[in-house]
Amino acid sequence: MTAPRSAPPASGLPRAWTGHSRGSRDYRRLLAGLFFAGIATFAQLYSPQATLPQIAADLHVGAATAALVVSASTVGLAIGVIPWSAVADHIGRVRAMTVAVTAATVFGLVVPFAPTFPLLLTGRLLEGLMIGGVPAIAIAYLSEEITPGHAARAAGTYVAGTTIGGLLGRLVAGPVAELSNWRIGVFSVAVLCAVAAALFVALAPKPRGFVPRRARARNPAESLHRLLAVNLRSPRQLALYAQGFLLMGGFVALYNYLGFRLAAPPFNLPQTLISLVFIAYLAGTWSSAQAGILASRFGRRAVLLVSIAVMVTGVLLTLTTAVLPVLIGLVVATAGFFAAHAIASGWTGSDATTGRAQASSLYNFSYYAGSSLFGWLGGVFFVSFGWLGTAGMVAGLAALAGALTLALLPRGRAGIALPSGCRNF
Repeated sequence: MTAPRSAPPASGLPRAWTGHSRGSRDYRRLLAGLFFAGIATFAQLYSPQATLPQIAADLHVGAATAALVVSASTVGLAIGVIPWSAVADHIGRVRAMTVAVTAATVFGLVVPFAPTFPLLLTGRLLEGLMIGGVPAIAIAYLSEEITPGHAARAAGTYVAGTTIGGLLGRLVAGPVAELSNWRIGVFSVAVLCAVAAALFVALAPKPRGFVPRRARARNPAESLHRLLAVNLRSPRQLALYAQGFLLMGGFVALYNYLGFRLAAPPFNLPQTLISLVFIAYLAGTWSSAQAGILASRFGRRAVLLVSIAVMVTGVLLTLTTAVLPVLIGLVVATAGFFAAHAIASGWTGSDATTGRAQASSLYNFSYYAGSSLFGWLGGVFFVSFGWLGTAGMVAGLAALAGALTLALLPRGRAGIALPSGCRNF
């Protein structure tokens, strides 16, 4: 066990609590619980992405319009993360995540059968609002319950769960949709999410590192407005939020429209084979877990920059007209993106000295706002300029993220303390 962490009294972290040590029973239960929470939420969030060409054909809409089915849920998620962080401060981390994942699963089972496109979008928006409770709280919960020295590895495991969820959602929805229709494909994913949600509820240990605000003396300094403002005034936090906004936006655009490209000449691939491209998510499962390990040796900034460069390299490979280089490029871009996301999301929670849950929520707000905006805008580029336009947009967003990293995020090596709470993983 490490020495007791030094936390301001206003944070609600008991000074005597040092967190679950790696290898303990509750440490394993917490990681397993968050792993299943990631599956339960992210599988249903992105499952329609594997069926977008079918949605477009069935509902008689274009590629960019069909992509709104994904963007509607990510808009809801972006809107929901900050309110969910406030809910978690009042009723506790695990209780809030339990309510969120349960409600999201209920919506996931019902929404695919919406009879009209506007109602489908409305349902997906509400589903996203509920899903937002998990990413809004998970990193804060993890940071408060795990010993500081092991938080990076634990964060990587949680992100790995989100990648598995995203992969399962797409791999299940696509083939099932081809055998039946896209509604049954998306519904089948929601059934799997219900099982994962139940496993999260059963496994997540009771929080010990945070006292809900209603159970302790109120402190005016802890107002939601103040906690948000403190983080929004930090250049480092703003740079980290920009990572999520730009990189996630490009990443979602990459996956939203690559299926349309592979279904058209010169590839002409059937939907079942196109669905298999989401196996590339396994590269993100591996890279997100490795990123924390590498950051502990070389520093977060260096690993983040390399991850962004890897993502850009992969995007450029998708410009070729042969299937194999395109698929290799997708794998490389996916690995780079998830490594960067693991670093930026973990750095956000660690850097925040006040309002950790709100800092994580602001990161997630930016992350999914980028997903919603650029996930749609990539379709505008695709319609206007073809795949070159979409890939160029994605590469440009990643390059801007790298420039902001160089300009605003501090250098640091493992074992060297960074100023103002910027500890290395």
